[in-house]
Amino acid sequence: MDALSDDAGGKRARGLDRAFEILDFLRQKRQALKPNEIAAQIGAPRSSVYELVNLLLRNGILEFTGGEGRVYLGRKLYFLGAAYENHFDFTRECEAVLERLADETRETAQFCMLDGNKYTVVRMREGARPFRISTDVGQSVPIPWTASGRLLVAHMSNEDILTFIPPQDFCLPSGEWLDPQAFLAEVRQAERDGLFTFNSIVDSFTHCFAVPVTDEEGHVAATLCLVAPRDDGLANRERYLDCLKDAARGLSHAPARPKRS
Repeated sequence: MDALSDDAGGKRARGLDRAFEILDFLRQKRQALKPNEIAAQIGAPRSSVYELVNLLLRNGILEFTGGEGRVYLGRKLYFLGAAYENHFDFTRECEAVLERLADETRETAQFCMLDGNKYTVVRMREGARPFRISTDVGQSVPIPWTASGRLLVAHMSNEDILTFIPPQDFCLPSGEWLDPQAFLAEVRQAERDGLFTFNSIVDSFTHCFAVPVTDEEGHVAATLCLVAPRDDGLANRERYLDCLKDAARGLSHAPARPKRS
């Protein structure tokens, strides 16, 4: 009986893992897809994907959209996210900090974290520029492509970093390969300096700034970033870093702090 129960529990756990894989895949693709397309692209059995998609549809986690049986993330996820944000003071504090940074510098300000083994922008405030120069909120980006990535993995050993980051993520948007050892050297320099800045790898005309936001144990839990036109970023480097450091001091130790009742 115990063996049967363990087996059933294992199947349920694998089903949950697969359901989250489907949700993450749709989030990364940013488009509605048919269940058979999802199954093919995540390498899962079609029967399992159809069963899980139907379950998620019944619970409002997925919704039909775009016709021909395509599905995408459902509005129930919005309500769940809103409930999460309502429970934490930190989200409100983060929004206020980003607004102040964008006002002080006129540049795009971002709050960034790791999502699994990828980098993502969690919150963003656009700067006063007439054109967008930033990554979309929630978009997964390879860690080596980002200034923040050097800080977000700095608590790991070199060996753990190379195990954590998929080898293909060292292939840059240009098609060139970033030497992992050069990346590790930059990680250690960022750890010593408590910041990292560079000319963006993703495009050719921006300069990126990142400073750490630490948790209660002093570990880097997130980063605050500025994305600026390259010439302006270089000309205002010290002022922008001062603004970022001051803002990060106000946010550090704040993540995961629930509102007091």
